[in-house]
Amino acid sequence: MKLTLGLAVAAMKISAPANAAALSDAIRGDMPELMTLYRDLHANPELSMQEVRTPAKLAAEARKLGFKITEKVGKTGVVAVMENGPGPVLLVRSDMDALPVAEQTGLPFASKVKATSASGVESGVMHACGHDTHMASWVGAARRLAAMKDQWSGTLVMVLQPGEETSEGARAMLADGLYKRFPKPTHALAFHDSASLPAGTIGYTLGPSFANVDTVDIKVRGVGGHGAVPHATKDPIVLGADIVGGLQTLVSRELDPQDAAVVTVGSFQAGAKHNVISDEANLLLTVRSYTDKTRRHLLDGIARIARGSAIAAGIPDDRMPIVHVHEGQHTPAVVNTTGLTESTAALFRQHFGEDRVRQVPPPMVGEDFGRFHHEDTKIESLIFWVGGVPKDKWDAADGDHKKLPSLHSPFWAPDAEAVISTATEALTVAALDVLKKS
Repeated sequence: MKLTLGLAVAAMKISAPANAAALSDAIRGDMPELMTLYRDLHANPELSMQEVRTPAKLAAEARKLGFKITEKVGKTGVVAVMENGPGPVLLVRSDMDALPVAEQTGLPFASKVKATSASGVESGVMHACGHDTHMASWVGAARRLAAMKDQWSGTLVMVLQPGEETSEGARAMLADGLYKRFPKPTHALAFHDSASLPAGTIGYTLGPSFANVDTVDIKVRGVGGHGAVPHATKDPIVLGADIVGGLQTLVSRELDPQDAAVVTVGSFQAGAKHNVISDEANLLLTVRSYTDKTRRHLLDGIARIARGSAIAAGIPDDRMPIVHVHEGQHTPAVVNTTGLTESTAALFRQHFGEDRVRQVPPPMVGEDFGRFHHEDTKIESLIFWVGGVPKDKWDAADGDHKKLPSLHSPFWAPDAEAVISTATEALTVAALDVLKKS
């Protein structure tokens, strides 16, 4: 009995590296086709909720692998389902949309696409956030998992999501019955390429990993008049400036210094002539937080400060500022759940080595992947980073990513081969762990 157990343990120790090597070899064999796919996606980007060519192309790839395909979920999304016996239901998601950015990378396959956004503005279009690497890795993981069906049990729900950049896509797919028409996930996985990590490095965050994002408008109403007779007016520019100053105290004086938050006034619009005091000013804000409690405090505080400043300025009740929170544009924070995050991070360290896996602080940017967990908090959820900064550029900057192009930059050109191969392997081993046979 002891001898048999010892042999079994020894076999496990031998088989793990062997399996890892076999997986790496298989992905290496897939890479030429995945890179061809990546270059095609990069050269042919589509704006948010305008994805047509992209989902059709990727749905065909998944259909060839044996997935049951449903297209046009949430307008342009794709759901690919593979049932493979009893077990967990794992959702693996990639976003598809590009940004209204004119590419300046100089790549031979750079995008020359122009398109008109929903707001009516024509611009260049570019995968400046790396969603092309996400999609190629999604296909890569789908290939490996379809080929390794004998090694897992459960249901795989591969989701291609539109409109991440506008925070529309996840909401649209859920509203279109993602959790009702298809197997409801017990676990959800995704990754994002990173402009802050060297190529091929994996980063993860425990707990909140992307921020709540809120868009807020403040209409400041005053009493207009001649610029030479200010005492006969209620100047909305002065009042607006007072509100801007007051908003700074929300983070600096009302929150615990360890509770991260951002209130940024991105636009202050008022007046049209030098000697005319307008009767209105408009402030446009972005508000970031990690918890629902902090979010509520910030939004309530914005309304309170706007009204308080107006009262102090003598604005009558019928001319109080109007504060509008665009709830339809709210993106909830992404929360990496403890169990899945810790187990997957340990798995990554074992599989890739300690030097390629690191815990990183959360950014204040938004990501609507959080909606899949936010819709049902029983779902275990994890989104991790895969570094994309080419080694020569990382070394030249001495590891200071602030000297390098960021995500959304027209110059962002990741080491796509390193991102796609690493992400494909990471998604595959993480999925195999969630769906491992009893």
